[in-house]
Amino acid sequence: MSAMKLQKLCYYSQAWSLVWDDAPLFAQEFQAWKNGPVCPDLYSEHRGQFSVEAGEVNGNSCALNSTQRETVDAVLKYYGKHSAQWLSDLTHAEAPWLEARGDHEEGTRCMNVISQAAMAEYYGSLPPDAANTDIPN
Repeated sequence: MSAMKLQKLCYYSQAWSLVWDDAPLFAQEFQAWKNGPVCPDLYSEHRGQFSVEAGEVNGNSCALNSTQRETVDAVLKYYGKHSAQWLSDLTHAEAPWLEARGDHEEGTRCMNVISQAAMAEYYGSLPPDAANTDIPN
């Protein structure tokens, strides 16, 4: 998949984990970059690559517990069918990215952090079918 799509799927996995599981999926932060939320630590893993293959980025899916796996699976089921650009456009319309960008003009560099609190508040306020009709418990 494209590196941009990977970033957006990780962002939505983190956001919905905050809502559904009351806990972050991982400790790393996201920043409000011009093409949407980006985790700088993940970016350093795929920098310079357009697409990312399985095994090219450090990670251990076995470290996820069953609740976390359900969350990631639900996010992939809903968001995974969409293109990277669609996901980027969606994040550009949502409060966490917009608020973190502040007064930065469109297309300009921004490294402001998208807080977990902002993510939890925004996505937690959406109707249940906003991300998936099969919301994990």
